Amino acid sequence: MFNKRNYRPTFFSAPESVTSFVAAFLEPFVTVGTLLAVMLYLNESVLRPDLALCLLAFALTFPGRNRFHDAPLEAAIDIVSSWAAVLVILAVCGFATKSLMFFKMDVMATWALVTPVAQWLVVMTGRAIVQRQMARPEARRKAVVVGAGSLGLKVAKALQANPGQAVSFVGYFDDRSGERVHPETHAQRLGGLQDIADYVQAHGIHEVYITLPLGSQPRILALMEAIQGTTASLYFVPDVFGISIIQGRLQDMNGVPVVGICETPFTGINELAKRVFDIVAASVILVLISPLLLAIAIGVKWSSPGPIIFKQRRNGLDGEEIIVYKFRSMRAMDNGAVVKQATKGDPRITPFGAFIRKTSLDELPQFINVLQGRMSIVGPRPHAVAHNESYRRLIKAYMVRHKVRPGITGWAQVNGCRGETETLDKMQARVEYDLEYLRNWSLGLDVEIIFRTIRLVLFDRSAY
Repeated sequence: MFNKRNYRPTFFSAPESVTSFVAAFLEPFVTVGTLLAVMLYLNESVLRPDLALCLLAFALTFPGRNRFHDAPLEAAIDIVSSWAAVLVILAVCGFATKSLMFFKMDVMATWALVTPVAQWLVVMTGRAIVQRQMARPEARRKAVVVGAGSLGLKVAKALQANPGQAVSFVGYFDDRSGERVHPETHAQRLGGLQDIADYVQAHGIHEVYITLPLGSQPRILALMEAIQGTTASLYFVPDVFGISIIQGRLQDMNGVPVVGICETPFTGINELAKRVFDIVAASVILVLISPLLLAIAIGVKWSSPGPIIFKQRRNGLDGEEIIVYKFRSMRAMDNGAVVKQATKGDPRITPFGAFIRKTSLDELPQFINVLQGRMSIVGPRPHAVAHNESYRRLIKAYMVRHKVRPGITGWAQVNGCRGETETLDKMQARVEYDLEYLRNWSLGLDVEIIFRTIRLVLFDRSAY
């Protein structure tokens, strides 16, 4: 139903690989190395401001993303979008500290252009090395799954679908009879639980994933005791597929291991980076579009009697009620317990209102909401409070999208989920995109969504 662009299974986390460690330092080192190489090529001396810039660039790009398993075009798009975000932050810092004068513009321009090319070339080289290494049979780790039910099948498919794990799935172990396990697992069943330890020892199995329900605790304890006599790594996979996992991770709480199931991606440095980006971008955009805002305001006032700005109650961060601004596009606006969505040919929409809705110009006042801290430039689109009360009962994990500030544009909108959601399936698709955004957020993804939104505004005419 939706494009799983960077989706990675989140129900278990394999150990950090060497490639992930290398990738964490690769992007910062290439960024700094490219700057020093450009300065050397242009016969420029490395002074204190340049060293400060190197440290700042390293901090902004660390840790780097593991792109060794991405397709070349996908890696290129991600590198360019991430680098564009870094350049914006560096420019803002330089402007705020009045330090731009310390840097040669030809050096900065060359660095800005060469760095993403250098990063892509290094990533493609690393990708070729990784693929070559993974092609070696001795480099792959063999894994078995204990439990041939639905959860076991999902784990097996995840192992087979994730090329970064370099794992060869061997088969299942389960004591249950054929009709009590998933039909797709029959051909790859290797035996019962009593056979696992001997099989692991005899066939050099590296990883064992236990997917039995917690009700089988005595069997699990006996199984773990038997397998601990081998050298295989053990993983327990809890059955949490009944809920939507957002930013799931294992945390330490004063010595107590706690598994996070549903968390916001915007904590710590991520929250700061997101907010700084929103404030800077919204301020610049509002200054640039101020003449356009004035022209639209005049057009709304002349189009029909009523206020220029329509204020609608929406649910924001953590479900709290906020007021969202839009240019009024209708003769009458609903804001009560029942809100009727705009439809194609809606008689309530004025001719001028139809124009600003089709071009998304009615959303421009929401940049003020961004400065107020009520919204973000990129995030799940806010729905009317009345709609939330309806859909939270109909769509699983619907309210999880409110774990972040709502956005002017979002991942759902750039993937075709714009305009009216007259069916439950359409709203379900929008929510799935929103949850995918929460799972995979990065500043680079925000920049990509902004550029795709600009393209949609200029060339797409499906909104109304």
